[in-house]
Amino acid sequence: MRIASTAADADVTEGAGMPESADPPRADPPRGADAASHDALWFTEVVRAYSTALVRYFARRGPRQDADDLAAEVFATAWRRRDDVPDDAVLPWLYRTAGFTLANHRRKTIDVPVDEVPEAGTVRVGEDPELAALFDAELRGALAAVGERDRQILLLHAWEGLDGEELAAVLGISRSGADAALSRARKRLRASWGERMSF
Repeated sequence: MRIASTAADADVTEGAGMPESADPPRADPPRGADAASHDALWFTEVVRAYSTALVRYFARRGPRQDADDLAAEVFATAWRRRDDVPDDAVLPWLYRTAGFTLANHRRKTIDVPVDEVPEAGTVRVGEDPELAALFDAELRGALAAVGERDRQILLLHAWEGLDGEELAAVLGISRSGADAALSRARKRLRASWGERMSF
């Protein structure tokens, strides 16, 4: 499945050109139309509306050549679980699924000798693609110093333009929890950046 002409077409270093935040409505099926054609119409609209956003999401966080395939995997999941996708929060649902898809993809590509497998926790890739996409070395260093969860929240906000209800939906927490998490992440980033700038 081809999602975009190339992943390089996606703006991978800036947050500009974000998709419309309004989700395409799931149209009522025409009279006499069966459920399959209704689902196909809905799915076509979802892919049309959000393929660029998903390709950008993956291109900013990993090898560009994988972005189309990973976006296609998210859309395949959306098709299989189409009854679970909330009509009023399609894009946040896709981003949440994209986060799980990316985590699974990264685990598959990390070769760890058996005697070095940690007892608990996750193994990060040696060169973090999310940080490698940033040109500013000081910002890279500050983001590397905050926790992975804080980095995820900050990049969802900066790159995908998410906050409020959308950020809460992607993180799977309440709106107030998402607001607090974003505030804490910003505070930690400022502290990390300040430490790096002090001599």
